[in-house]
Amino acid sequence: MPYSVEGKLVVAISSRALFDFEEENRIFERDGEPAYIKLQFERLDVPAHPGVAFPLVKKLLAFGPDRVEVVVLSKNDPVSGLRVFRTAKQAGLAIERGVFTRGRNPYEYLGPLKANLFLSANERDVMGALEANVPAARVYPESSQAASRHAGEVRIAFDGDAVLFSDEAERVFQKDGLDAFTKHETTNVLLPLPPGPFKPLLEALHRLQAEKNLPMKIRTALVTARSAPAHERAINTLMNWNIAVDEAMFLGGLEKSAFLKAFEPDFYFDDQRGHIDSARAYVAAGHVPFGVANRR
Repeated sequence: MPYSVEGKLVVAISSRALFDFEEENRIFERDGEPAYIKLQFERLDVPAHPGVAFPLVKKLLAFGPDRVEVVVLSKNDPVSGLRVFRTAKQAGLAIERGVFTRGRNPYEYLGPLKANLFLSANERDVMGALEANVPAARVYPESSQAASRHAGEVRIAFDGDAVLFSDEAERVFQKDGLDAFTKHETTNVLLPLPPGPFKPLLEALHRLQAEKNLPMKIRTALVTARSAPAHERAINTLMNWNIAVDEAMFLGGLEKSAFLKAFEPDFYFDDQRGHIDSARAYVAAGHVPFGVANRR
């Protein structure tokens, strides 16, 4: 019987998101692919340093192969893939599957993988994944890595509009301002917001969270610029989806980074680069290039 990932939380991740290949990437950009492959081959037995998503992946793999599958999905060549697998083994990561496309867009394989999340340092690949309706974010390799602070718990934080929810309300705000946004959300308070690109990931985490005898805990948070009375529609939407978050922060324009520093998520997802730029000084962060804020 063939192996199946059905029912698992499946994370597809690029080489640069999992390991620190920034020096090698600079060689690629400066000297081209042959020099890059040569360097990777020379370093086959030299473990790469952890990348920005390494701590998150390590925690997720602790749930065990029956619940979580992590697959390397990379534009790297197969030779570089050898180093990725060797480094993963030396780091104690139980990663057995990988797809290496040598320059070809890798997101085409997200469907067969049934991926719930794709993390990559390449924005174009991330945008392709989002267009294929897969939750995806561009990671920033220089983000803080602080997942070790809660060794027995996976913490993930999400922005609301254009991440968990669609950008419907954000479009009103961008076009007509805060008063129009508040009026729109108050008028439509009982009408659930359409789903955003990261609803499937929150659903998958919620399903995993409900299982018994888990070796790790999961804690989720909604961190949004909404405030009262616009908060009600967000809560009503989650209730309509029958999905719960553990914490909700309705900040009404307060700086998100201070609250993220206090929550200490293993990863934070936001559609606005400004929020990511301030947050990544404290936490691992991923930009979701979706919605009206990314169409300027």
